[in-house]
Amino acid sequence: MNKYESVVIINPNVDEAGLKALEDKFTGLINANGKVAEVENMGKKKLAYDIKKNKEAYYMVFKFEANPTLIAELERVYRITDEVLKFITTRNID
Repeated sequence: MNKYESVVIINPNVDEAGLKALEDKFTGLINANGKVAEVENMGKKKLAYDIKKNKEAYYMVFKFEANPTLIAELERVYRITDEVLKFITTRNID
């Protein structure tokens, strides 16, 4: 299994319960096929440029171990989740 880090930018109009639900959804998907090492909610931050007419957004960082096949499914779920504005998943080389 490889180590990955996924940064997800979430719509600023989502409330705390919605953020927790998204965190649970993504960690559940990762844990089904891998292992979450850490989840960091970085809070609301100002964006460098507007994304879908938003000047701010919530940032969440997921650090996990998984097989490469999980990444395609995880990114598919990110794409179809309306609250996700942008995301990036990178493989960590240790």
